[in-house]
Amino acid sequence: MPPQGSKKQRWYLGGIAGSGAVCITHPLDLIKVHLQIQKKNRNVLQLIQNNAARWGILSFYSGLSASITRQMTYSTARFGVYEYLQNLHRERGEVAAFHQRLAYAGLGGVVGAAVGNFADVINVRMQWDIKQPEAERYNYKHVLDGTTRIIRSEGVAVLFRGVGPNCGRAALMNIGQVAFYDQTKDTLLRMELIGDNTGGHFVCSFIAGTAATLITQPFDVVKTRVMQGSRYSGVIQCIIATAKEGPKSFYKGFVPAWVRLSPQTILTWIMLEKLRKVFPAT
Repeated sequence: MPPQGSKKQRWYLGGIAGSGAVCITHPLDLIKVHLQIQKKNRNVLQLIQNNAARWGILSFYSGLSASITRQMTYSTARFGVYEYLQNLHRERGEVAAFHQRLAYAGLGGVVGAAVGNFADVINVRMQWDIKQPEAERYNYKHVLDGTTRIIRSEGVAVLFRGVGPNCGRAALMNIGQVAFYDQTKDTLLRMELIGDNTGGHFVCSFIAGTAATLITQPFDVVKTRVMQGSRYSGVIQCIIATAKEGPKSFYKGFVPAWVRLSPQTILTWIMLEKLRKVFPAT
């Protein structure tokens, strides 16, 4: 079976698919953030039980508006850059080579992370707020409230806190989620091991989600800790402090990160493939 077609894909569908997926997976993202920042060594089940008992089930959706905003900015940009560069090959009737896909996905991830960093900062703060003492909470009502309050009280620069590790993580994330998905799909279709259907999309996105989690987790831990607040003076200090806790500290929250990222990757790609059928390539 031939690889993906030569028609140009619609670049903006990725943000819509990502936003739909995050509405389902947001509680897993919140649990991951709490595991990465916590000072006590609670496991996943203990953390879930504690949060549910103290703050209720709805607390697992703290920061949802920021998560959706992040997907509409970050995912739209990362998929948009990747598809634009892929479309240059499609216009010539070519299929981009794997190393080209890696480069395009990495670039898309960097652009997306820079565009969506402000929403990521607010998302982390809103997710962590319920764990803070009353006097230390930010109490953002929604992403717009958080953005305006940060600009007024802390300055615009704070919205770009952690943008360095975030861009590095996003480049690797996009390589895992997007380039690996496309390459896996093309390879398995060519070998006739899967069909271009929901089952095939599930297999390819599962592989992509696992790859993305493995290569991004250390960046994710550093990014989350830096964005959370003023605990660290910068990225380097955060890396050093985390390293002193032991190498495993860079993989804190790996299981919930995988549990969150794999479903998110699967849902994003299944939704995106469905959207591509509703709004076909031109």
